[in-house]
Amino acid sequence: MACTSCSSGGGIPGGCQNNGNCSSGGCNKLEVYDWLANVSLPSGQKPYDIVEVRFKNSRKEFYKNIKEIALQAGDVVVVESSPGFDVGVVSVVGELARIQVAKKESNFKPNEARKIKGKAEQEHIDNWIKARSLEKEVMYKSRTLAVNLGLQMKISDVEYQADLSKATFYYTAEGRVDFRQLIRDMANEFKIRVEMKQIGSRQEASRLGGIGSCGRELCCSTWLTDFRSVSTSAARYQQLSLNPQKLAGQCGKLKCCLNYELDMYLDALKAFPKGELKLRTEKGTAMYVKTDVFKQQMWYAYDGGTGSTLVPLSPERVREILRLNKEGKKPVDLKEYIEVEKVVESGYENVDAQDSLTRFEHIFKNKKKKRPNNNRKGVGSNRSVEGNRSKPTVEAKVPENKPPQNKRRNNRRKKNPNNPNNEAK
Repeated sequence: MACTSCSSGGGIPGGCQNNGNCSSGGCNKLEVYDWLANVSLPSGQKPYDIVEVRFKNSRKEFYKNIKEIALQAGDVVVVESSPGFDVGVVSVVGELARIQVAKKESNFKPNEARKIKGKAEQEHIDNWIKARSLEKEVMYKSRTLAVNLGLQMKISDVEYQADLSKATFYYTAEGRVDFRQLIRDMANEFKIRVEMKQIGSRQEASRLGGIGSCGRELCCSTWLTDFRSVSTSAARYQQLSLNPQKLAGQCGKLKCCLNYELDMYLDALKAFPKGELKLRTEKGTAMYVKTDVFKQQMWYAYDGGTGSTLVPLSPERVREILRLNKEGKKPVDLKEYIEVEKVVESGYENVDAQDSLTRFEHIFKNKKKKRPNNNRKGVGSNRSVEGNRSKPTVEAKVPENKPPQNKRRNNRRKKNPNNPNNEAK
């Protein structure tokens, strides 16, 4: 039932080609793994009565289980709404729900929370599926109404209530929009109660989902819940090129992943001298260009084109040159302070108790084999047969009165008068 509440292709996962559900959890945006499910409560302690319920896309709310219904993650429940009721899927129960409440809503009041009516019946589920089927067509019609009124807004998503009495329209806009006439037109067109909610670009990408430039699902639609501000200084600290096409995500804003490793870069840069300081040498003044955090190097270039190439220096060498400049001394050239790393070539080591990599080389060597001369009949060579056994050598006996081989060939030609070679000779 989880796939019917998402907008990733009408309830059918596009990746696994499954019909109805997805065992990998890819269709459930902001899926939560209950790592406290197998932990039993102390004796005498009642289970936590607040339950987190997930609705379409990434919308989640907390409800109170006053009837003490035995619920677990994945159950479809009917909850109170204003007006009427709604249908959702239980995402978190028990002690993990207590942690989620403290994390997301610090001012949450359990007495004012809406209640869970019970588990959904087949009638409720049929109305729920019918409401999901109407959302796409209603969204297109609402966009047409907004364009006709000339409103500078974009309606990105529509969420119907399970009892078909209310629909929530999510839109994005650069400024304030007067949509009072739009609400009247949509109420007359769709015969429902209309509610408008303005969301930001990041929230829009979170609801719609998608694939990022890294090849994975968007972080905002899978696990990221708090959207912190991202500035261009985060890219500068990480030595990234300030290219808007590469740094911007699908929402049009700077990528949230620029903040993931920012703290590590800030800690690493504390070991480097300030890049605004200049290095003075007899050859000229060197200006700071860039820093390679992983190689622990700072790159400098001479001002005014004195040196055409960049000079890599370690932070220790840079501090040493700065100390000499404070004492009024100038080194001759920065190239004297370049540290050359010695590359040690290590051979193959049999660490895994394997044989040598060259153990088959002697088999593939080309060995020149001597062909036996059939014209020469002499002493035969010893050949090993089946181990160390060898055939005895046999001496060929040549008759004493037999003429040489060449003379015998000439005699045969003389005897044959039809031989063409005789005429040539």
